[in-house]
Amino acid sequence: MQSGSEIIVIGGGVIGLATAIELRLLGAEVTVLCQDFQAAAGHAAAGMLAPQAEKIPTGSMLDLCLASRDLYPEWVNKIESISGVDTGYWACGILAPHYDDCERNEDWLDRQTIHQHQAALSDSIVGGYWYPADGQVDNRALIRSLSIASQTLGVKFLDGVEVTAIDRDRGRVTQLETNRGNMSAQHYILATGAWSQQLLPIPIVPRKGQLLSVLVPTAQRANLPLQQVLFGEETYIVPRRDGKIIIGATSEDVGFAPHNTLKGIEQLITNAIRLFPQLQDFPLHETWWGFRPATPDELPILGPSAADNLTLATGHYRNGILLTPITAKLIADLVWHQQGDNLLSSFSWQRFEPS
Repeated sequence: MQSGSEIIVIGGGVIGLATAIELRLLGAEVTVLCQDFQAAAGHAAAGMLAPQAEKIPTGSMLDLCLASRDLYPEWVNKIESISGVDTGYWACGILAPHYDDCERNEDWLDRQTIHQHQAALSDSIVGGYWYPADGQVDNRALIRSLSIASQTLGVKFLDGVEVTAIDRDRGRVTQLETNRGNMSAQHYILATGAWSQQLLPIPIVPRKGQLLSVLVPTAQRANLPLQQVLFGEETYIVPRRDGKIIIGATSEDVGFAPHNTLKGIEQLITNAIRLFPQLQDFPLHETWWGFRPATPDELPILGPSAADNLTLATGHYRNGILLTPITAKLIADLVWHQQGDNLLSSFSWQRFEPS
């Protein structure tokens, strides 16, 4: 595309904002349309960067996740330098404790070693794994930093804009129908996460996740009891440097049903206390929920669509925060330079077409 071309990004979450920033840095004029900024899934995540702890199988998805994790340090430095807002990136490592003897390899930590590595784990923990290259980012700080960075660079951000239809003719998008009238551009990027199927017939459904946070008591703030993420068999526990501890998350096939539930919160509390019993004495801070965009194979949908001037960047399911840097880079290069990457080949929407 030529400098000065107009691009509309549909979706104002972390994927949409990060992609808009990359395109703007390449010289594009970019507008982001966001239906409700506070509802973006990035606000509801825990911010884990855990391709190894999640045991993603060897293949294209693991390659994509590891490439994105490797981009994180330099990428957040760039975003922070533009926005002036810290993202809370912390290469703290992730400890994965186990309650029973699982399939082990040479990296297995036995009972004594894992309890030395992290004090106050449940006595039921028999061993586990340590993933020093995994880490976390404060997802709320990240989306705030991305929002400010995009506006600093001159990205036009329109909140409260609901896209109701994508009009197409002869293999191209002609305009977007919105609650603020019709809008058009030379190119469009769909980054609407769990809401994508409302605009295109692609197989993305919401998976509700409930989370909660507790606060480390003031007396323990000088020496935080957790200095790394705990990725348990039933729950994950994500400590922040400011003394908050995030506990998540449920995975519920309930559509867009809102609100926290007693059952969901009870499940989180029970599993977290079982893994790290100290938490039972920490004050409850907050509860919230969000919707992950899930595809049938739990892999994202990235790259060209059936329309020549519409590109897809959606369906990231559990790994939206982790995959933000690599998605933004690959999609921006594809749209602006028409440079495809082999990493994109496994994530085409066409894999869901009948053979």
